Amino acid sequence: MGHLALGTPLEWAEAKKNADQVRRWGIEQLLAIWRRAKGKERDALRWGDEVEYLVVAFDDERRKVKLSLRQADILAALAEDEALCKQGGCVPDLQLVKSNARAIPVFHPEFGRFMLEATPGKPWGIGFKDLLDVEPNMKWRRVIAKDHMEANEYPITLTTFPRLGTRDEFITPYYPPSGEVLRSQFLPDEIANPHIRFPTLAANIRARRGRKVEINVPVFRDEKTPTPFRDPTVDYDLHNWPEDDDVRNGAARVDHIYMDAMAFGMGSCCLQITFQAKNITEGRKLYDQLSPLGPIMLALTAATPIYKGFLADTDVRWNQISRAVDDRTKGELSEAPLEDDRWRVPKSRYASNSTYISQDPRLRNEYMDTNLVVDQDLKQRLMNGGMDDLLATHFAHLFIRDPIVIFAEDLEELDLNKTDHFENLQSTNWQHIRFKPPPPDKDTGWRVEFRPMEIQITDFENAAFSIFIVLVTRAILSFDLNFYIPIPLTTTNMETAHARDAVLSRQFHFRKDPLPPRPVKTNGTSTGSSTPARQPSRPATPTGPVEDEHTLMTVDEIINGQTVENGFPGLIPLVESYLNSMNVDVETRCELARYLDLIRKRASGQLWTGAKWIRHFVREHGEYGCDSVVSEGITYDLVKAVEEITQNEGKGQFGGDMLRSGSTTNPRGSGCG
Repeated sequence: MGHLALGTPLEWAEAKKNADQVRRWGIEQLLAIWRRAKGKERDALRWGDEVEYLVVAFDDERRKVKLSLRQADILAALAEDEALCKQGGCVPDLQLVKSNARAIPVFHPEFGRFMLEATPGKPWGIGFKDLLDVEPNMKWRRVIAKDHMEANEYPITLTTFPRLGTRDEFITPYYPPSGEVLRSQFLPDEIANPHIRFPTLAANIRARRGRKVEINVPVFRDEKTPTPFRDPTVDYDLHNWPEDDDVRNGAARVDHIYMDAMAFGMGSCCLQITFQAKNITEGRKLYDQLSPLGPIMLALTAATPIYKGFLADTDVRWNQISRAVDDRTKGELSEAPLEDDRWRVPKSRYASNSTYISQDPRLRNEYMDTNLVVDQDLKQRLMNGGMDDLLATHFAHLFIRDPIVIFAEDLEELDLNKTDHFENLQSTNWQHIRFKPPPPDKDTGWRVEFRPMEIQITDFENAAFSIFIVLVTRAILSFDLNFYIPIPLTTTNMETAHARDAVLSRQFHFRKDPLPPRPVKTNGTSTGSSTPARQPSRPATPTGPVEDEHTLMTVDEIINGQTVENGFPGLIPLVESYLNSMNVDVETRCELARYLDLIRKRASGQLWTGAKWIRHFVREHGEYGCDSVVSEGITYDLVKAVEEITQNEGKGQFGGDMLRSGSTTNPRGSGCG
C-alpha cells in the first residue's frame, strides 16, 4: 500500500457530483505521464514482493487467540527504534526513510488494524544471487516485526483469521459491532485503519451500492452440517441501521456463510509481486502473458478454507474480496432497470483482467472480451493525445468506475505533475494483473503487478512462489513465450480456482503450445536443441481456429508438463531450460531447485496446499463435531500450529504434508475427516 494522502473527504452524494471531473482530470494526468514516460528505458528488470501479516494475540491460560488491533502502536514502535533509525528507518508513513547499503525492510499500514505489510528495503535485481536473498529477507522482516510486538503477539501469514466476524470476542481490545461506517452485524468500525481514506472508502462503497456489500461463501457440507444450512450468526431482528433490512430481503443465502462488510475482504492477506520492465513494450508483454497464469497460481497457492468460524466449500479468497468492494448498483448488476447508471457492468472493481494491451502480432481479436465496457469519450481523448487503441481501451475500461474517495482540496486545481486523480481510479481497480505507469516524482519505470497469489504460512513458501514467478517472467521474455487464450477463459479459470482442492480436482483452459516456431536449418531439419528456440524479431500472426490453440489441463500438467507427444512442456521445464541457457553456477542452481521442488510437488499433489492442510487439521481435531464449525478451541490450536510451522517449516509436529515429501499426518480426534 502506498503513502496515504490526507484531506477533506466527500461523502458519496457530493463525491458523485464530482466524479466526471475526477475522471477527466485523471485522463489528463495519464496523458501527461504518457508523454513523459512512453520512451522511458531502464537498464534491467527490478522487482519487489509484498508480504502481509495478521497480528494475533494468544491467551494461553484460556486457550484463546484473538486479532490484535495494535497496528498503529507496532508501527510507532518500529519508527521510534533508535537502531532502526540509524539504519535509515523503516516506516515511511511515520518518518523519512533513507536508503543505505543494508536496506532494512519497510513496513506499511493496511486496511485492517490487525494487519501489517512488509516489503524489502530496496528492489530486487536481476541477478540470481538476489533470488537467494529473498527468503532470508522475509525471515528478517518477520523477526523485526515480532521484536516490536508484545510478548504474546505474533505476525502470522494466514490469509484470513478463522473467526473474524463471529459472535465471541475475536479482537483485542474488544469493540461491539454495528458502527456507523461499516454498519456490519459482525464487525466494529474500529477494526479498520482509522486513516480517513479507509472509512470513507467503506462508507462510500456502501452508499453508492445502495446497500451493504453481500459476501456469500458456500459452506462445506460435512456429516453433521445442518441441511439446509442457515448461517446461525445472522440476526434477522437487528434494526440499528436502514441496511439491516438487507438480510430480511434475502442478502444471506441458504447454505452459505454470510458476511456484510468490506473488512471481510480487505482484511485478507496476500503475496504480491511487482516487476519493473525495461520499457513500456516489455511491460505490456508481461501484463498480457502473466494474465492466463493468474488462476493457476491462485489455485496452486490456495490457503483460505475458513470464514467466520465455518469451513467453506472453497479454498481461495479472491471472490470474497471482490464482493467486499463491489460498489455496483442494482442497475449495473442487471438486477433492476438502468436509471442513473450509464451501463451494465459485468465485473466488480476487484476482478480478473478484461483486457490485453501488448502490441504483439500474435494477439488476435478473437482473444478479446466482447462484453468489455469502455468509456468511448475518454478513450477518444486518450487517442487524440497520442495513445494507441489497445492501451487507450484498457484505461478507458478502468475509468468506467466512479472515484470512491475524493478529497475536496484535490478539486481546486489540476496539477499535471501529480497523479492523484489518475491513481484515484487506477488504484481502486483491483485486477489480478495491474499495469502501472511510472510515477512523475521517482526514477521508476513501467511496472506490472502480479496479484492473485495467496499468502503462505512460511517464509520458505512465500519465497518459493515469488522466485518461481520471477523466473517465469524471465523465461517468457527470453524465449518469447505465448500464453494467449481468450480473456473469457481466464475469467472462467478464476472461478474454477475457487473449487475445493482445485489444484488436483479441476482442469483449466490453457494454451497448448507456448513456444515460438523453431528455426529451421537450410537442409530443412530443425536445430534439435533441447532449449526453447528464440522467436524471430517479429513473430507471425497466428491463423487457424482459436479453439484449436487451447485445451483443458490440470495444474500438474501446466506446471510439470504433459507426458504425451507434443504436449504442453510445463512451466518448470521451461524455467529450467532458461536456467540452463544462463549457465547458473551449481550452488545457486541447487538452492533454486529447493524452491522449484516445492512448486512441482504442490502441483502434483505430493505436497498439500495450505487450504488442504488447514481443512484436514480442523476435521481431525478432537473438538470438531463434523458440523463445519471451527470453534474457539480449534482456532487456538490451529493458529498455534501455524506459528510452530512458521518456526520449524514442517520439521516439527505440524506441516510436513505441505513442506516435506513422504510426511504423513497421524489422524487424531473426531475421525470424520
